[in-house]
Amino acid sequence: MKLGIIISSDDAESVFHAFRFGAFARKKNDQVKVFLMGKAVGVDAKAEGEFKVIEQIRAFLDAGGKLYACGSCLKQHNLEPAETRPASKMDDYYDIVAESDRILCV
Repeated sequence: MKLGIIISSDDAESVFHAFRFGAFARKKNDQVKVFLMGKAVGVDAKAEGEFKVIEQIRAFLDAGGKLYACGSCLKQHNLEPAETRPASKMDDYYDIVAESDRILCV
């Protein structure tokens, strides 16, 4: 299955579980792409507290998941691209939606 996960929330618990699910789906050999937009582009800063978001992002990437972050949103939030928020374009967002068998929005 091709799974697209669109994350626009910066709620640490929701994002933690979205990446956890993405890593699990990769282990089931699904193709998984995550697109961060809006407030979610800064979600990698949510590494403190009960929900270790950055650890889940790394687990997702280590499992072979693909990660994209809205370049315009990065600019709006004064953030630089990074491994945990690689800049992308609207074309990438469109491709994820068009190519996926299922879309999960968080």
